[in-house]
Amino acid sequence: MLYPQNIEQKIGFDKIRELIADHCVSSLGRAFVDKIRFSDDYKIIDRLIRQVAEFKLILQTESSFPEQNYIDVSEALARASIEGAFIGEEQFFEIKLSLRTIQQIIHFFKHKEETIYPELKTLTANSLPISDNDGWSGVISQIDKIIDERGKVRDSASPELADIRRRLITEQSDLRKTLERILRTARNSGWIGDEMSLTIRDGRMVIPILSEHKRKLKGFVHDESATGQMAFVEPAEVLEANNEIRELEARERREIVKILEKLTAFLRPHVPALRKAYLFLGIVDFIRAKAKFALTINATAPLLVENQSLEWHRATHPLLYLAHQKQNKPIVPLSIKLDHENRIVLVSGPNAGGKSVMLKTIGLVQYMAQCGLLVPASPDSKVGVFKNIFIDIGDEQSIENDLSTYSSHLTNMKHFVNFSNKFTLFLIDEFGTGTEPSLGGAIAESILEQLLRSKAYGVINTHYTNLKVFANKNSGTINGAMKFDAEHLEPMYELEIGKPGSSFALEVAQKIGLPKQVVDNAKRKLGTQQIDFEKLIKELEIERKVFADRNKEFVEKNQQLKNTLEQYTGLKSFLESEKKKILNDAKAQAKELLKETNRKIETTIKEIKEGKADKDITKLIRQELQEFETKELKLEKVEEQKPASEEWELEKGDIAIGSFVRIKGQATIGEVLSIKGKDAEIAIGELKTNVKLNRLEKMSRKEFREAVKESVKPRMTGIDLNEKMMNFSFNLDLRGKRGEEALGAVDSLMNDAIMLGYPELRIIHGKGDGILRNLIRQHLRSYKQVAGMSDEHADRGGQGVTIVRMK
Repeated sequence: MLYPQNIEQKIGFDKIRELIADHCVSSLGRAFVDKIRFSDDYKIIDRLIRQVAEFKLILQTESSFPEQNYIDVSEALARASIEGAFIGEEQFFEIKLSLRTIQQIIHFFKHKEETIYPELKTLTANSLPISDNDGWSGVISQIDKIIDERGKVRDSASPELADIRRRLITEQSDLRKTLERILRTARNSGWIGDEMSLTIRDGRMVIPILSEHKRKLKGFVHDESATGQMAFVEPAEVLEANNEIRELEARERREIVKILEKLTAFLRPHVPALRKAYLFLGIVDFIRAKAKFALTINATAPLLVENQSLEWHRATHPLLYLAHQKQNKPIVPLSIKLDHENRIVLVSGPNAGGKSVMLKTIGLVQYMAQCGLLVPASPDSKVGVFKNIFIDIGDEQSIENDLSTYSSHLTNMKHFVNFSNKFTLFLIDEFGTGTEPSLGGAIAESILEQLLRSKAYGVINTHYTNLKVFANKNSGTINGAMKFDAEHLEPMYELEIGKPGSSFALEVAQKIGLPKQVVDNAKRKLGTQQIDFEKLIKELEIERKVFADRNKEFVEKNQQLKNTLEQYTGLKSFLESEKKKILNDAKAQAKELLKETNRKIETTIKEIKEGKADKDITKLIRQELQEFETKELKLEKVEEQKPASEEWELEKGDIAIGSFVRIKGQATIGEVLSIKGKDAEIAIGELKTNVKLNRLEKMSRKEFREAVKESVKPRMTGIDLNEKMMNFSFNLDLRGKRGEEALGAVDSLMNDAIMLGYPELRIIHGKGDGILRNLIRQHLRSYKQVAGMSDEHADRGGQGVTIVRMK
């Protein structure tokens, strides 16, 4: 059941019909556009959607599908079915062209695999009960023998026609030669202008002559010009020739009629099958038009489920989408979900915030889907099947029926309450408005209770606070709000489920310039309870926007930290590997040194024994041993002091490509490979990483390659950046803490923020006398990483909150 009767006009589906009809190439397809009907049969809807989806794929991927000659020949077929009647040359030509199109469609699907376009292949098989395998090739061949590619009967259609046309050509040629000779004579005699030529009057060839000379040429005057200056004369010399030609033309027409009568008689038994074929052609044109329309609105096939539910992702109003596309304007998509747990959504928010458009989008998209059309929504959207769709959108005030706006709404609500059930989807705009607010709110709440008991599904737009509270307290209902930029007082046209929205009536009134005293007086009249409620909603909206922005930044930073962590892990592995290599080399050198020392000692002892402890020889050998020892100690000292002698020193000047740098607070050295904006790509060993320029220090040394090879690699302790990232909060609340305790918490926050590269911090210290605020800000100035500090926006804490911007 659909309510009201003009539901298609209410939601704009009548415009959708017109747009689909514009994409049809023939009246055959347009006839089916008028037959589009809302359906609650799951199987029918599923089949129709699949057909359009398959044809959309054909339009996107195939180039061989026929696109021309979708011709309506129903009038010709009706004439052919009458015994004794015949079809004209032009109509036979149209039948030939359109039958070729049908034949091409048959061949297109015939040569596709069974799994490709299954619904359209089934449609082709069921719609064309053709006796021969080649479709209508026999009929096309027979017509082609008679009708040529210009739509005329061929000379070879019969021997009699061929003879008549041959004689006719001969007579016309002789006649033209005679008339051209007479025309030259008349031109030479001055009876006719040089620009005049042969012409035809009443089907006979004549010569145009100046009226004053028409008596000089024997013949029959057929006509005169509008000014009377020219006369069109048929010379007596060609009178018989013209008569002969007229007779041959009459015989030609009689022969053509006989041929067409014979061809019509051949076609007559095929008329019932032809009607089915052209019905199929119309269906193809209709599906093709739906698919082309789907492409213009970026529509897809949703997941059809055989129950009552609704889950649209990134849905758009097709008419609004097309209008915005012409103006090159973006459109905000809609996402909404109705299921068994949350069957009814109460949407609140300011006027002109997009509530009515949201409601019409839901109604139109659902209606399109249940009419078998593709819909402008994400492919992962789900659509259930409802038996009833009830809407109450717009002003139905009626002078004829003496109905006010509120009376009209109540009449609609009466129908909703009486006929709603678990198979119903209802959409209500401005629920309960049009009468005294307290009474309207009470009646609206009572109607809502009844609709909730009926287990119907629906979306309701409202401003009533009691309905927002009802939705929050009762299972099966949920609040929703059209997002609104509370700071700039501008609508965002985006639906958010889970919390009510504020009407922002006072704020909007103040923004458009209503006098302040009027707004203040309205606040006093409204009462503190309502003001507090609206203020709470406004503050929640502001907080939501702040944390949504922070969350977006967090996601971006999280990705950056993941990349940094991967680079850090790779760097750590590299350093560990280098450390092991250096230790192994050192052990090998020490072992070799020990062997050499032992050999030297053994040699010395042997020489002393052989010299029998001669003092001079012993003294000389001892001197050699001391020189060896001194040499090794010097070598050892050089090895120990070498890194220190080539120790890094800070260098003045800007960091450029090729500069040697280190990360502030770390001993790791790298070389700058490239600079992009405020980021530098540096190489540390075989690893590359991106680091902010303000976190780097320019260094100098003698030989980079030597230092990297010989410097002792420092041991790096692991830092769990993931854990720090997950536990880090940019928001620090210091209210109630003493000065020393507060400064310690600030230092901890700053350390983590500097490590993670966080761009902005929010410290809540309260207003009070400003002592804690001044103490914290004075302490923050000692950090060179702090770029600046400012108060928070007045709506979000003002002087009680300090925003810290990092370099």
